[in-house]
Amino acid sequence: MEAYRNFSIASYMYAYYAGRATNDEIRRGVEYYLANIPLKKVYLENHRGTTDVPVERLREIKALLESYGLTVSGGITSTVLVDDIQKPAIFDTFCYTDPCHRETYLRIVREAASVFDEIILDDFFFTSCRCEMCIAAKGKRSWKDFRQEQMTEFSREIVTEAKRINPKMNFIIKYPNWYESYHESGYVPMTQRNIFDMVYTGTETREPNYSQQHLQRYESYSLMRLMENTAPGRNGGGWIDLGGSSDNISRWLEQAEFSFLGGAKELTLFNFPSLLDSPALNAMDPVLRRVDRFLDRAGRHVGCAVWEPYDAKGEDQLISYLGMCGAAIEPTPDFPEDAPTLLLTSRTACNPDIVDKLEAYIRKGGKAVVTVGFVHETYERGIKELTSVRLTHRHILGSDYMIDRLDYAGGRYASGKEKILFEALDYMTNATWADVLVLAGEDNFPLLTEDMYGKGRLFILNVPENFADLYKLPADVIQVINAVLSDGLEAYLYGEPKASLMLYDNHVCTVHSFRPMTTDLRLVVRGECRLVRDLESGREYTAPVLLRGPMKAGDAARTRAALPEYAFDIPVGPGRTVYLEIVR
Repeated sequence: MEAYRNFSIASYMYAYYAGRATNDEIRRGVEYYLANIPLKKVYLENHRGTTDVPVERLREIKALLESYGLTVSGGITSTVLVDDIQKPAIFDTFCYTDPCHRETYLRIVREAASVFDEIILDDFFFTSCRCEMCIAAKGKRSWKDFRQEQMTEFSREIVTEAKRINPKMNFIIKYPNWYESYHESGYVPMTQRNIFDMVYTGTETREPNYSQQHLQRYESYSLMRLMENTAPGRNGGGWIDLGGSSDNISRWLEQAEFSFLGGAKELTLFNFPSLLDSPALNAMDPVLRRVDRFLDRAGRHVGCAVWEPYDAKGEDQLISYLGMCGAAIEPTPDFPEDAPTLLLTSRTACNPDIVDKLEAYIRKGGKAVVTVGFVHETYERGIKELTSVRLTHRHILGSDYMIDRLDYAGGRYASGKEKILFEALDYMTNATWADVLVLAGEDNFPLLTEDMYGKGRLFILNVPENFADLYKLPADVIQVINAVLSDGLEAYLYGEPKASLMLYDNHVCTVHSFRPMTTDLRLVVRGECRLVRDLESGREYTAPVLLRGPMKAGDAARTRAALPEYAFDIPVGPGRTVYLEIVR
């Protein structure tokens, strides 16, 4: 089967299967994969839980896989039971304080390094242990500080040991999809990216209704972008499994597609035997052929810059909720000083200098959107000097909205289908402007405010108390939010939530619908535009709607400069991605 041009496929063979499968079973499995997809690599695991695959058996399986032309690397899952003693640790992850656990781990690394030139750590290289040894070692430190220091130190130890055994070693740490909690369990990407040779990204999403996690489907793209910006050129790829999508294969395929659209160069399918009994593998190749053809055309990823530090907590997964509303997001763990538009959530407030950074960014001409959670965290740290918005600690319910953007003279109303709970923010009329207001009886409260400061602007986004309520906002409200978040970008989406936009810097983009029926997604293009073309079908959309632009308000002396905006309605089927070219 012909290889893909822009990426490759790997599979992960976990120790439970490798330890029991016969050579004939493995051969049949490999041949099934190769009949359905151009498999290039297998990660062969030597340890998981209480299972260790002997070194000689690893070498035998490795030789068998290589006989099919496959590259074979090692894998380790960091769960264990030492001396039949269970530690107080979720998933039985290792205790990195216990000398017996540490020596067991080093033994596992030495065995893998003696067989493979590359090792990947499955996403259990964290710790939640609170045994007596850990409690004593922690002392007065927080669990976060203790675990991060401990895992940074042990990361160095295992990488050093692996390279001592095999100087050619390429050691990869794979990070899970729950990035909002890394810091509490010892994951430290900002230091580990300089210890391990490469990182890897867990892009599997779960059904948010029936999972403890808050993972929205857009995260298969947004987390890939975050990790790509964490270790540029050293993010090995994405990793998906059938968990949470085995009842809907389209969602599993969507994870694969989004991983590649986000920049993955390899995708690992977990795990080797589970896909032998599933129709999923049969359906994958046609989807990936489409993505591959599009990536021949795609340039560099662009979007609203979001500073997402790992050592932080707050407004978990909010950027993926916004991505499900059509916002084009480009997250980064470092402060993006030169971005035309910047989004800051309460996660960012952990930085002690954040208000100073924000003030300098806006003052020199940047446009920043901060959430109400960010305002809470920085309320007494200087944010009040940039705006007249004040916290009331009261809440209101509303389903109707007034849209009255500054410099876009004249208001309009929009109605939602359900009431949403917001914080009741206060502000000073004409010191701050409310671009969008939530109506509550004969009163109203801001959903989006705007302040001018220096050469730039500050917007405050009043996010609903339940982020999922963003999906209840009407299209006209979403349009204003996306227009603000996309300032400086070529295009944005105008419409009801449950759709996404992925932008590239060479006039191509994708639109994707998460809705259950075919619907028109309205792509708004800034600047003169002849047409939008479907890159696959060749269909051309040539009759755009010119949206209303800025107008001189009242007795103002000028009108804000802005490019004209043209709206193209693109029909998109349920769960479908359409690949587009903007033709000037």
